[in-house]
Order: sequence, then C-alpha cells, then structure tokens
Amino acid sequence: MELTEPTPGHAPGRDELAAAMEHANLPSLVAVLHQLTGDPRWLADPYRPTRSRGMDDHDDGGFPDDVRRELCAAAVDAVLAWSDGRPPAVPAPTGDALLALMALAVGEEVPAEYEPMAALDMGFRPPSPVPVAARPFRVVVIGAGVSGMLAAIRLREAGIDHVVLEKNDDVGGTWLENRYPGAGVDTPSHLYSYSFAPRQWTTHFGKRDEVLGYLREIADRYDLRRVIRFGTEVRSAVYGDQRWTVTTADGETITADAVITAIGVLNRPKVPDLPGTFDGPVVHSARWPEDLDVTGRRVAVVGTGASAMQIVPAIAERAGHVTVFQRSPQWAAPNDVYFAEVDAAKRLLIEHVPFYRRWYRTRLAWNVNDRVHPALQVDPRWEHPERSVSAANDAHRRFFTRYLETELAGRDDLVAKALPDYPPFGKRMLLDNGWFAALRRDDVELVTEPVTAFTPGGVRAADGTEHDADVVVLCTGFEAHLQLPFEVRGRGGVSIRDLWGDDDPDAYLGVAVAGFPNLFLTNGPGTALGHGGSQFTVVECQMRFILDALGTMAANGIGAVEVRPEAHADYAARQDAAHDQMIWTHPGMRNWYRNPAGRVVTTLPWRIVDYWTMTRAVDWDDFVTEPAG
Repeated sequence: MELTEPTPGHAPGRDELAAAMEHANLPSLVAVLHQLTGDPRWLADPYRPTRSRGMDDHDDGGFPDDVRRELCAAAVDAVLAWSDGRPPAVPAPTGDALLALMALAVGEEVPAEYEPMAALDMGFRPPSPVPVAARPFRVVVIGAGVSGMLAAIRLREAGIDHVVLEKNDDVGGTWLENRYPGAGVDTPSHLYSYSFAPRQWTTHFGKRDEVLGYLREIADRYDLRRVIRFGTEVRSAVYGDQRWTVTTADGETITADAVITAIGVLNRPKVPDLPGTFDGPVVHSARWPEDLDVTGRRVAVVGTGASAMQIVPAIAERAGHVTVFQRSPQWAAPNDVYFAEVDAAKRLLIEHVPFYRRWYRTRLAWNVNDRVHPALQVDPRWEHPERSVSAANDAHRRFFTRYLETELAGRDDLVAKALPDYPPFGKRMLLDNGWFAALRRDDVELVTEPVTAFTPGGVRAADGTEHDADVVVLCTGFEAHLQLPFEVRGRGGVSIRDLWGDDDPDAYLGVAVAGFPNLFLTNGPGTALGHGGSQFTVVECQMRFILDALGTMAANGIGAVEVRPEAHADYAARQDAAHDQMIWTHPGMRNWYRNPAGRVVTTLPWRIVDYWTMTRAVDWDDFVTEPAG
C-alpha cells in the first residue's frame, strides 16, 4: 500500500493511539518526542535507550516499565497536540542536532560523516538541484527493474528525454523472474524501497509477491510504462561521434546521447554442465515454472546458498523427500521477525505519527548497513587466522556457532555437516528462515558431496552414490562476473568484453569505464553489498551521480563525458587494496564475490557512507569532456 507522510487533523482517538503506542519502537519514539516538543529532557537519562544487540529491533529500548509508560503517554499527548495544529518544535534537524538525535535513537555515538546521508534520506535536507537541459538530449536505459525504474523517474524529473528497453513483459527485473517457493528479501522491508517512495509493508521482510507488487505500484504511480518498451532485448550498444547506437534483438536501432545499463547482477542463471540425462524436470531456482508442483515428490536441491535456504523450508512439508547437496555450508543468523507480519498497531504508528517511519528506517539502516563493517576487516596481528580475521569476527563466530548448535541440538551429525569452517561474513550472511528446522526433518537429507552427474532416475554424487529424485532444482547462483550480457563497443570500436574478459570487470565507482564515453552503469562491478544493507541505497547513490553528469552535459553543451584512464586505474587499485583487507579474501573459502584468479570483482569494499560520499557529485577532475559536435 502506498504510504504518505502523516498530516495534522487525521490522528486516531486517544484510546486507539495509546493502545498502539504499547507496540512502538521506543528508541524511534524518543527521537519523535523531541522533534514534536523540543523538550531537552528527552535527550537525557533516563530516556536514552540502550544499544541494540545485532540486528534486533530493540523495541523496548532497554527501558524499565515506568519509563516506558511515561514515554508512551507523553508521545500520545504530543501527537494529538500536533494533529490539533501545534507545529513540530524541531521539524527538520540537521548538523549537530541531527547527530544528537541519531545517537539517541541508536544508543551509541554516530560519526559526523553520517549526517549528510541521513539528512537527505530522512527528508530533512532537500536534494541538490539537477541542471536543466538546455538542448535536446536523449538517454537509453536498458532494464526496467529497481535500477531502471529509478533511472526513468530521475530522468523525467530532470526533463531529459529517455526510453527504457526491457526484455521481459513487465517491470520488476529479478523480482519478476524469481518466483520460487519462499522467495523474499534478506533486508528489512522498510529499507528495501526507494527513499522517496515508502510503503506500508505487511511483513518485516518482504516476500517476492509483495516486493513485485511494490515495484508495479511504483510503475503506475510514476506512469513509467509509457516510456518502457517491453519485450525488447538489447543485442549491442556501439559508440561513435558522441552518440550511442543500440540494436535490439529484432534488428531495430535506437540512437541516443547516453546509455544507462540497469540490468542487475543476479539475473543470468549459472547452470552447471553436468554429464548424463535425467528423465524428470531440471529447473534453476531463478526459472521456477509456475506449474511445478513438488507435492509428494522427491526433490534434489543442488546448492545451499540463499535461494536454497529459502526453497528447502518452503517445500519440505509438502515434498515427499528433499535431498540437499552442499558444496560448502553457510552461516545463518537468527531473526525473530523474519516471517512476522507488521501488526496493525505498528502500521497505525507509521501512518499517523509524524517522523516515526523516518526514525524507524534510520535505526534499521544503522543496524544492518555499516555497523558490522569494522569487524570484517583483517587484523594482521590476530592469532587465529584459520577460523576468523579479528577478535570481533571471532566473537561473531562464537555467537553464530552457539546458535547453530542450539538449533541442531542432539544432531551431532548435522552440526558436523552444517558448521562452516570459514569466518562468518566471508560470504553474505544469510537469515535463518527455518533452514535448521528443515534439516532436522526425517524427510530431509543433507549430503556433503557435490553432484557430478545426472542419472535417468536422479543424480550421482562425487563419491559415486546415486540419489533418486523426481525433480532436480539447481540453486547454483548466477553469472555475476559477466556484467553485460550484450556486446558493448566504445571509443575506437573497443569491446568491453575484450577489456574485461569473462570474469574480471572493473569500473570507476562501479559506474564509468575509461574508453566508453557517455556510458553509465548501475549495479556495476564492485558495487554489490557483502557486509549488509539495501541495494536500493546503492542504486540511489549511483543515479544521483549519473544525473549530475547527464544534467551537466545537457545544460552546458557537453557532447562527451569520459572517465580519465588514470582516474579509473587509481580507483581500481584503491578498491583492490581495500578488498585485500576485507574478510572475503580469506583463503579458506570460495564465494561468488571473487573471480577464478581470486580478485574480488562484485562487492563493495567500502562502507555505505563512504560510497554515498564518493558518489555525492561528479568530481570533474576525474573526467575529460568534449563540447557537443
């Protein structure tokens, strides 16, 4: 459901509001109280919440009952007074005032570098204006998923002509294509949305249908379908004379001043080349047939990554038997609200209490974005590099190990199979959505041998054992290193595939490539999130940067913008050096972040606040420009 900001005159009655306050996230509510009243007492003890543990919502704030009751009663009075016409005392805190409120809400000090990002995200500081186009200027956007839809919205706001080419028959990208049982996000729902277009989510972690529904609602709200050409797959994009020529699969050519790629990373399934034949259906998780019913059937699931961890619990109760083939085990974190609905009281607060949603979102962002990043950096003095990369990371290992052993108590055989031997967060941390409970079932078997071949009746494992199956599900990931699935030729006809090869891409800020003027990437190399957070945040950073470049071009008669080779090389070197200090280069594991040579090519080594700062505006010293010809 579309969500608008609360407005005066529409507050519920006192009793209804008081009942809802009993369900409030109190750390968020304290910040709201100060904004509405301006009373400095809410900034001091005993009204300062304690620090959250991990990613917990920490709704009670660590407050004793008497303080909780006082806060809720004061909030009811403040909201009703605001609804009756009293303006907020602090309507748009910025600078030190915002930092003080952030520290209050999250229960710990917040560095000053987070203030610009938070002020913009919370709407307390307006975005920088985009230069107005002074000449005809056209952009082709390739893809109509999260990034492509954002590009269309921002280009329209800037008055830049554009068309979006989408190979599918609807918007949504990966959320349109992935419809396997249990599909959903591992990022809190209130973060998995555009900052400017909140939604009244029904669950704390959005499931596939609701996420796709949200994206379809955005397409309708912003009238995006009139600029999207569905069923149009791109075959090539070639640069020459300050223009790009894009050719589609049906042979049509479209020319434009610039191209934005918005094809995503996890949308081209990786299918293993296994010998043999299987008499039943073989499906990749990302291509789950709508009519596939596994009820009562024997299912072989190849892989134990994110999609497998969602599929297995979702089908275990109705399948006849599930055999899971594990190449390497995964760390999984507990989360009490993964399946929980957002109750009616919390939705009422979000809808009617001013600033509440903003503070709730800001707290979520603090807990799941950069907070864990320092613990993922390698401490060269750490004495146990075989199991972790630092003392803090070792503490994470102890916590997650205890959790796994508790969930699999009495099943030492499963503990031995399921406990990873690499540091936690070496691969993106997954959330336990019933995975360990599913493994304990009598009709679920965990096999630690990889699949090496199909047989007519199932699959053969590396140890030679054959396992019967009626359906084989490949949870084998995506071709994440192959960034652009169509031919791209830049200045002088140079192919980007020749430059990158099959698995070694890099780009300045993940956005621009030397030798390819007027080409801008979203979700480009090195911008997937490995330490946590929402990809919506990353693509909003990228589009702010891209619109600064395109708006400047259109407003100032610039025909070509190209990142300098030395700036591109310097960024790549700094990125590689940063990755060398991060956990996912640990020698004891494999992950989809690294190419076969061991170089990390998909994930961002920086904190989100670092990337936000880097992409805040174009550094024109890093680019060469040409006047429009």
